[in-house]
Amino acid sequence: MRPTLRQLEYAVAIADHGSFHRAARACHVTQPGLSAQVAQLESLLELRLFERGPRKVLVTPAGEALVRRARALLRDADELVDAARAYTRPLSGTLRLGAIPTVAPYLLPRVLPRLRRAYPQLALQLREDTTRALLARLSGGSLDVLLLALEAPLGDVESLPLFRDDFVLATPPGHRLARRRRVREADLDGEDVLLLEDGHCLREQALSFCQSAGAREPSDFRASSLGTLVQMVSSGAGVTLLPRLAEAIETRHADLAIVPFARPTPYRTIGLVWRRSTPRATEYRELGERIARTGALHPQRKSSGKSPKAK
Repeated sequence: MRPTLRQLEYAVAIADHGSFHRAARACHVTQPGLSAQVAQLESLLELRLFERGPRKVLVTPAGEALVRRARALLRDADELVDAARAYTRPLSGTLRLGAIPTVAPYLLPRVLPRLRRAYPQLALQLREDTTRALLARLSGGSLDVLLLALEAPLGDVESLPLFRDDFVLATPPGHRLARRRRVREADLDGEDVLLLEDGHCLREQALSFCQSAGAREPSDFRASSLGTLVQMVSSGAGVTLLPRLAEAIETRHADLAIVPFARPTPYRTIGLVWRRSTPRATEYRELGERIARTGALHPQRKSSGKSPKAK
């Protein structure tokens, strides 16, 4: 006798939600039905997987080990279906795409309408989060492909560079650098540079560049979004590095100056990332080529610019 995929799915759902009731709702089944399947699983394995408390369900040590294996089995089952679909109907069905917050709101509104026209049978499910969180979901199988800055530490994944996204300097209108045609790295020496909070790969890239330039980060401020950074710069609190990708949207209603950098220009590389084990790599490359051709974006090319490595 072997556990069924359904039983494994229910066990993983209980571990994720900490409740039989919430797990049943997430799996779209009745709670008695879910409980019966999990009881059969525990009987088959001769192990107790969960401790049923009055307020929360706890996973036993044996349950943690088996839930971890169950996740891998479910991911393999999904990839089996994906492999079949890749042969019969490329870029169709559900595709779970993750994107970082400094890319998603600026790129996806331009990309998605064209993807829907090009692939009418493709149902995109989107998730926005930090690089580290997205990579964890990719590894766990809850996301299929990610849209990231490739300078961040990515681990053992496949990646496809799509385009280069230059940084520009955003300053208050009256700032000493606001009227420059271009600024150099050395011009930031001694400047207060506002950055995003911890967890954003853009913060690490900008911080690396600013430290080498002799700039400093104010200790009393870190922003949760590029919009907040831009508003703080507009108020005169300092300067910041802004990706070109976000410039048009974030500067529409802000009173500030945008100054490009002289060569070597700091930049980041936007690309797609997926698991090495996926059978859909060819589809993801086709998807990436479509994204790279969208709008004013340019395919990745050799450059004399300087891409700060995220630490």
